Amino acid sequence: MFKTIDWNGEAVVMLDQTRLPGEVVYRSCRRAEEVAEAIRGMVIRGAPAIGVAAALGIALGMRQPAATASSDLPRRMEELAMLFAATRPTAVNLFWAIERMKRALASSEGASPGERVESLMAEALRIRDEDVAINRRMGAHGEGLIPERARVLTHCNAGALATAGYGTALGVIRAAVEKGKSVQVLADETRPFLQGSRLTAWELAQDGIPVTIITDSAAGFFLARGEVDLAIVGADRIAANGDTANKIGTYPLAVVARENNVPFYVAAPLSTVDLSLPDGSHIPIEERDPGEVKRAGGAQVAPEAAAARHIAFDVTPARYVTAIITEAGVARPPFGPALRALFGGKS
Repeated sequence: MFKTIDWNGEAVVMLDQTRLPGEVVYRSCRRAEEVAEAIRGMVIRGAPAIGVAAALGIALGMRQPAATASSDLPRRMEELAMLFAATRPTAVNLFWAIERMKRALASSEGASPGERVESLMAEALRIRDEDVAINRRMGAHGEGLIPERARVLTHCNAGALATAGYGTALGVIRAAVEKGKSVQVLADETRPFLQGSRLTAWELAQDGIPVTIITDSAAGFFLARGEVDLAIVGADRIAANGDTANKIGTYPLAVVARENNVPFYVAAPLSTVDLSLPDGSHIPIEERDPGEVKRAGGAQVAPEAAAARHIAFDVTPARYVTAIITEAGVARPPFGPALRALFGGKS
């Protein structure tokens, strides 16, 4: 499988997702600021992948000063934490990774500055490797929800490209295929960045999993005709009650799935669950450059004089979610106690 993000000893290397599917190009970032800009510019995206990128970016940034005294390391860490926290506000994995790197620095107190810096890179690489293992456990828990023959609808991209590898929603699909199940995927194109048609379809084609791209507005048509057995998506932040923030367009998809008695599943690691937020109304929602709505593949598709809004995420109320698949198991309503129980049982 291709690598979404890696460390080559000198730079953070990431597959440039803005160039897919036309070109497979890897971008090398040798400064923390370049990693932050790659996150902000969607070179790398997907909540788990953003968290991994931030961890590696912080570790890279802590290496940058030629000579750093131990007393200066906490100040440098705070500067880097602020840099990465400002990139994408909705994906809670970003903030989870930042806090984990802060704790790693604190736990190395007493070691030499060089040892402390190298321990941060080791921690970032652990976060990357753990993410792949988490996704595989998530797939093992979730594949049982997929019938032997299934037509699966998904929105945006929640695959290996959105993680350090294997994927969340697509990881569940991959696990089902590995079990010998016959799975066909309907992939919403996901405007305006077309993560479904550019990324999800590309990933599935790499694996030989049948995929059909549909326009976002066609999902209801296929659901109403009985041509979808289940829908599964990823998440960027899940509140304590199960309200789920995901790519814009997820909420109406969940509503129409419920109207047509189609199960709607969310697959996400526990690091995406934010127990500090009681419900989805507290989830910060990113609004991006409106010019991104008026362009497609670099071409202008709307009058320059027209106004536009680019809301990047919406929140699906927990009542529309059939189950939440995590690496620790599957949570079902009521999600408040179910999610807390999964945290308590996490190995």
